[in-house]
Amino acid sequence: MPQRVHRRTDRRRPEEMRPVQIEMDPLLHAEGSVQITMGGTRVLCAATVEPGVPPFLKGKKEGWVTAEYAMLPRSAAERIPRESVRGRPSGRTQEIQRLIGRSMRAVVDRRALGERTVILDCDVIQADGGTRTVSITGAYLALARAVGGLQEAGKVPPGVLLDSVAATSVGVVDGRNLLDLDYSEDSAAEVDMNIVMTGKGRIVEIQGTAEGVPFSKRQLNEMLALAEKGIRRLTRLQAQTLRGTSDRAKTR
Repeated sequence: MPQRVHRRTDRRRPEEMRPVQIEMDPLLHAEGSVQITMGGTRVLCAATVEPGVPPFLKGKKEGWVTAEYAMLPRSAAERIPRESVRGRPSGRTQEIQRLIGRSMRAVVDRRALGERTVILDCDVIQADGGTRTVSITGAYLALARAVGGLQEAGKVPPGVLLDSVAATSVGVVDGRNLLDLDYSEDSAAEVDMNIVMTGKGRIVEIQGTAEGVPFSKRQLNEMLALAEKGIRRLTRLQAQTLRGTSDRAKTR
């Protein structure tokens, strides 16, 4: 009996990412902001810099980076009730915002940041798979803009950002390794993974689950290699975007 071959709805190759669009500085008041779109997923990320740090860091002469995440009510096919109305964020929301915060802190010299807090707000405008990974990739750009502004103002020294960070999803659908899953693929995946890496290729986090048959170490290595290929592309795109906004600022 011939093996079923998964065909991606957008006709992408297994190792191909969805198209990426980045709009820098869409918000007037945020210290750094970006709207990032990957396929049908669109996320607005904003960085806010505030003086002071959480109580557990008082007197330690280092800063803090944290994140908040939300899906707008009509970001999905069916309306998602606002969590503010419920009174508390869901477990999924808390997990994702902690992931985003950890990912950002992995590339920040918190002593160089000084006793200030950077808050990354990631709001999903439209969801079609990969909202947490797209949020991480966009949040780094917003963070870089905010830190760049602090540096230009002489409030922090160079080198606050130790590296870049980006994320993508990989999975197994109908026995094939796929990069950057959309919602239809994610919901049908036999294995679903989210990978966070720095620009230098160091791993920040791996979240992987066998939804059906357990996967082998060989499959894990193959998926990591596929994710790394995608993240390298995102890293280049982040660098190009930040260089472009910096060049435009110099010509004003």
